[in-house]
Amino acid sequence: MDKMRIIGGNSLRGTVKVSGAKNAALPILIASLLTDEPCIFENVPNLQDIRTTFKLLQFMGVHVDSKMDHNEVTLNAKGVNRFEAPYDLVRTMRASVVVLGPLLARFGEAKVSLPGGCAIGARPINYHLAGLEKMGARINLDAGYVRAIASKLKGARIALEFPSVGATQNLMMAATLAEGETILENCAKEPENVDLARVLRAMGAEIYGEGTEVIRIQGKPKLHGCRYQVMGDRIEAGTYLSAALATGGQVRVEGISSEVLESVLVRFEEAGAKIQRDPQFIELASHGRPKAVNITTLPYPGFPTDMQAQFMAVMAVAEGSSVITETIFENRFMHVPELQRLGANITIRGNIAVIQGQPTLKGAPLMATDLRASASLLIGGLVAEGETIVNRIYHLDRGYEGIEAKLSKLGAEIERVK
Repeated sequence: MDKMRIIGGNSLRGTVKVSGAKNAALPILIASLLTDEPCIFENVPNLQDIRTTFKLLQFMGVHVDSKMDHNEVTLNAKGVNRFEAPYDLVRTMRASVVVLGPLLARFGEAKVSLPGGCAIGARPINYHLAGLEKMGARINLDAGYVRAIASKLKGARIALEFPSVGATQNLMMAATLAEGETILENCAKEPENVDLARVLRAMGAEIYGEGTEVIRIQGKPKLHGCRYQVMGDRIEAGTYLSAALATGGQVRVEGISSEVLESVLVRFEEAGAKIQRDPQFIELASHGRPKAVNITTLPYPGFPTDMQAQFMAVMAVAEGSSVITETIFENRFMHVPELQRLGANITIRGNIAVIQGQPTLKGAPLMATDLRASASLLIGGLVAEGETIVNRIYHLDRGYEGIEAKLSKLGAEIERVK
């Protein structure tokens, strides 16, 4: 199993380009199930979760023509003959559950294993199921599977109890082929959902209001193929900027709009960084130790939970004491014991972490527990004195394309060890 070896102490400097956003690409690839015409997607990141999605779509009968050396794939769902997402393919990737909406909408049936992914919280799918039932689906749970049938989905008014990203995606896709108008209220506003809505519109869907609390979709009898470029990954961008802030460096991240990361950039500025914003890039310059800043994770446009672990690693070497409150996932402090192994002074009180910044951290062997926790441990290793070994980095490969090569380009002393 691969490990990451880091010798800390270098300030990161230079320019790096982010890959396509994993959290946008996964539902976009699955949207190809809504049409029998080819869909060409560009800027698709070459990640484990993407490859798992290809396997899932191929299992259903989708023809996958992958050119991942150019980050491009052509999907043709004309020959779909299985309406099932089996446990072996779903267990490692929570996003698989969004096949429910497209399968139901186009084929009238779906059998989907209850999802897996990172062990950061319960993340129930009841919002997905309740919405689909309002659209006329008959749903039951059987031996770990969701079984759903609908002769024809009908438009409905659906108010989500919580602005769930996955439920918003599932219901948006289902509504594109439903009869009549669907109005979704209390929707997730994340940029990745906006990207999905733009893909659906490129496929001929009539959809309005993405990025706001209310999305309206007028169902169509049929959608067509499209060519679309996936947005850049804002969490990958935030990770490199966090590493620059922690190491007192200067990094320019290209392929991302500063607008989609504004809640994070404001906190970086409070921590003492100078930020240059642009529709095509973000540049961060930092000198000396960052200042302590409190954050609370919230749905977009609030501070993203996917950036909490990386920000905690920065706060571990900040001047002063900071408080991080996690409101999205109940198990998202699993990186704390590993940061403590580096010498970080962190105390957990329920969903609150209190961090007393230390002047230095010391390298140590670490164990990654989930995707974003892995990124926080890399940042910790980059600022620590001496050698840090991060084990179980297969989590990283689920969400970061070539992260060690990109960090090396910025001056980090980091290598993958087989």
